[in-house]
Amino acid sequence: MAGPAFDITPEKQAGFLHFMRQQLGFRPQAVTGVDLEGQTAIVTGSNCGVGLETSRQLLDLGLSRLILAVRNEDKGRAAAEELAAGRDPPLREGAVEVWKLDLDSYDSVVAFADRARALGRLDVAVLNAGLCPAKRLVNERTGHDEIIQVNYLSTALLAVLLLPVARAGRPRQQAPTRITLTLSETAAWAKFKVGKDVPVLGALDAPAADYDPVDRMFVSKLLGQFFVAGLARRVPPSVAVINAASPGSIHDSQFNRDIDQTFAGAIIKRVLRLVGNSSAVGARMMTDAAVRQGEDTHGQFLSFQKMVPMAPIVYTDEGKRISEEIWKETMKELSFANPEALIAEVGS
Repeated sequence: MAGPAFDITPEKQAGFLHFMRQQLGFRPQAVTGVDLEGQTAIVTGSNCGVGLETSRQLLDLGLSRLILAVRNEDKGRAAAEELAAGRDPPLREGAVEVWKLDLDSYDSVVAFADRARALGRLDVAVLNAGLCPAKRLVNERTGHDEIIQVNYLSTALLAVLLLPVARAGRPRQQAPTRITLTLSETAAWAKFKVGKDVPVLGALDAPAADYDPVDRMFVSKLLGQFFVAGLARRVPPSVAVINAASPGSIHDSQFNRDIDQTFAGAIIKRVLRLVGNSSAVGARMMTDAAVRQGEDTHGQFLSFQKMVPMAPIVYTDEGKRISEEIWKETMKELSFANPEALIAEVGS
């Protein structure tokens, strides 16, 4: 099956000036004309920022059941109260639920997915949670770089574990489940110096004198692009439409809260106040990808409400080799959950 015909090359799409023209010149439109009555959605990282605003927009479209997947349940409950406040008509009792999800822990991801099996249906999953600390952190449970652990590995695990939920609910749904990952145009800016190393994930764990947490966040988004494309090749859109989107630059998000405390981060924060959108505006692009865009976005990336090329490396022979290597390493890392068997089962 031929891929989509883009009206821009990967190289031009990757340009910083092109991104800034879009960021400053494009006004994301709110999603309208979509009725989510009777549907169920999960949004991770949903107690603040883009995740919270995406949740609000889904409820505005009539969503019947919303699962706020959060690490801190107290903050999740506060978010649920905020989402329910001032609505006319009011939300039905129990329309918004708060479930524990800690992407630091594989056990937490597995427990969350096991709980999701009882949902009966899953129409939308927006995998939005992520972090960008100001320094190198190592996950105490896995030994992996914390950015890679949270933004990539645990998110990939959750996406795979939700596939059986999607398949089980398909007879009760008018359309396939939508699984949308929050990624970024910055994937194209990743230096990705370890791309030629094997294993790649092991190289990302190695201490480095020139470690840059911002670039490592870019790398995590590139790994996410490889993963979305790879998973979509193995899972038919009749089961789940798997795509990714970017909310663009956001000036009021907590995503960079650690870096904001540094000198350079404080300067960037000031710039973002001038060029960034609010979380509510950025979330329009996530909501758009999750509920309005069609099956043609399966395995694709959306930027400013438009399907565009992923990072240039994704389309090169070297990138395809790296992609297959990372897929193999990821499946091995997550082998305790039998991801390949789950993917094969839903893809059959």
